[in-house]
Amino acid sequence: MKVAQETKQSKALDSDDFGDEFEDEFEDEKVEIFDPLSGYNRVMTSFNDKVYIYALDPIATGYTYVLPQTVRIGISNFFSNLLFPLRFTNNLLQLKFANSTEELGRFLINSTFGLLGFMDPAKDELGWNEHNEDFGQTLGFYGLGEGFHVVLPLLGPSNLRDMIGLAADSYINPLTTTGSSDIQYKIPNNSLENIGITTEKTINSTSLRLGQYENIRKDALDLYPFLRDIYNQARKKQIEE
Repeated sequence: MKVAQETKQSKALDSDDFGDEFEDEFEDEKVEIFDPLSGYNRVMTSFNDKVYIYALDPIATGYTYVLPQTVRIGISNFFSNLLFPLRFTNNLLQLKFANSTEELGRFLINSTFGLLGFMDPAKDELGWNEHNEDFGQTLGFYGLGEGFHVVLPLLGPSNLRDMIGLAADSYINPLTTTGSSDIQYKIPNNSLENIGITTEKTINSTSLRLGQYENIRKDALDLYPFLRDIYNQARKKQIEE
């Protein structure tokens, strides 16, 4: 009888230990995300979602009926070629000299033999792909943390580090007016032209990716943290590459 009681007590103790270990392990796996702007971010995510669903997507869909895909790809190539200074500078800052050299070669070939960048013979004939890097990635490359998450109006998910990077990229981006008093290669002459170029670039880019956002969105039980986590994971991977 005494042996049975001791066995029963032993099993109870083992069960308690297992429960404690499970709780400890569960506590270890919980990752608390510092998100002081979560209330604002949720509202802005909902706003951006509605802008996309009810404005950008229908406009981009109509755009596809006006311009054939070949023309839209050419326009995308043209804008991409103009953004050469961003990729070249940030590859150079991250000591990726082979990539920055290839970017320079791409720009020279596509600007001449590629009809001002509408065609991409550097990729088609030589296999030289773009090496997309931005200043947010450059800051991450040198160890700067991402900071807390921020959802920007119309632009979508970002964070403190990438917002600083966005400002720096705007300075050398030829498609914006930021820094136009210092840099001579800026294309828009005023804010209205800046908005027009950005709008055309956004609609054209969206027309080539119709349905992708909806495919991501349909899997979300809670849209804001779902998009936040996807963004954070994608940026981490881009910086590590």
